[in-house]
Amino acid sequence: MPLDARAFWVVAPGQGEIRHETVAPPSDGEVLVRTCFSGVSRGTESLVFTGHVPTSEYQRMRAPFQQGDFPAPVKYGYASVGLVEAGPDGLVGRTVFALYPHQTRYVVPATAVHVVPDGVPARRAVLSANMETALNGVWDAGILPGDRVAVVGGGAVGCLAAWLAGRVPGCEVALIDLDQDREAVAHALGVGFATPSTATGGADVVLHTSGTGAGLATALALAGDEATIVDLSWYGDQMVTVPLGGAFHSQRLTIKSSQVGRVAVPQRQRWTHARRMGMALSLLADDALDVLLTGQSAFGDLPSAMATLAAGPRGAICHCITYE
Repeated sequence: MPLDARAFWVVAPGQGEIRHETVAPPSDGEVLVRTCFSGVSRGTESLVFTGHVPTSEYQRMRAPFQQGDFPAPVKYGYASVGLVEAGPDGLVGRTVFALYPHQTRYVVPATAVHVVPDGVPARRAVLSANMETALNGVWDAGILPGDRVAVVGGGAVGCLAAWLAGRVPGCEVALIDLDQDREAVAHALGVGFATPSTATGGADVVLHTSGTGAGLATALALAGDEATIVDLSWYGDQMVTVPLGGAFHSQRLTIKSSQVGRVAVPQRQRWTHARRMGMALSLLADDALDVLLTGQSAFGDLPSAMATLAAGPRGAICHCITYE
């Protein structure tokens, strides 16, 4: 018999609601997942919630199991962790991650779920999509042992990228953010911290994740001669001014984009999306990463929580949604 479920929808820019859904029983090769946690990818989901997805990106920015179309109504999200209630014997009872929107129960192909390793708590596994993005960005950056690395922007992707870079032997990594409270987070992740006004320049590699033009300007200012600035931010429909005057040309700087939709070029011949996601999940076994789970709301409160996250100060790193 069909099952009842509830899902979060953006029904108009800046307005969300919980809608009832009907979920068909799984067919052969499918799984039924009961959600335990989901994560709000604050940067992208805030842009979706407020209706700032550019028309040109309506198709490219579709989430794997999105329903509806931009700008609204749309069911959007990609950080769901749950328990397999029905499906192939090897998956029933397992905790899995899926790139699925915020919904209490759902059915997807068995190939669309990734088993969460035993050493990774279900709640922390909501960071999987952000870890995958950070991992891809570090690959794109080509960070080498001994590099001086600056990461501008202390959101989930920036913190995870700094944590990854800090594990490359000999690397000196600094997380750069306007929020002084990020200093304790940086230290918990084993990397240094500075504000834009106190950061030291001359970096070999700069990763930019702040999603702001000011942050990109800071990233350029921190780069050393012939350094690469890798931009992992997505700006939606906002126009960003890039300061290409000053020392940009004399330093022969390179600005490079990174986007998780494709595996980074250095790994693309050998790594599939599934292999990359498996690696992202395994990397979450470090208890230190719990410092990034800074907020929590019940699923039923998601419409108001999303409005607060989209409109409020950038204090939250990863906001976790809990389900009954």
